[in-house]
Amino acid sequence: MNEVGEAGNIAGLVMTFGPMVLIFVLMYVILIMPQRKREKKMREMINSSVVGDKVVTHSGMVGKIVNIKDDEFTIETSIEKTKITVKKWAIKEVDKPVSV
Repeated sequence: MNEVGEAGNIAGLVMTFGPMVLIFVLMYVILIMPQRKREKKMREMINSSVVGDKVVTHSGMVGKIVNIKDDEFTIETSIEKTKITVKKWAIKEVDKPVSV
């Protein structure tokens, strides 16, 4: 094959697959990277939790951490001080008390 034919082949491939590659790169930058940042921030927040922090679970339960064991939190809810054990992945928010 001559050099002109090879150059035409390469240009044809770039014109064919270039837009698809560009779309995949844009989707990664717009959708996947921000999601990974949010997940990393959430993991760091949950792993830095200590006894006394207030938490909200994905199901809407609100309580104060009274015990941390491996991948579980024991939270205390309501006036009756009901204790509930939940997995770390079930935590939606952590509210750290303000230290003075």
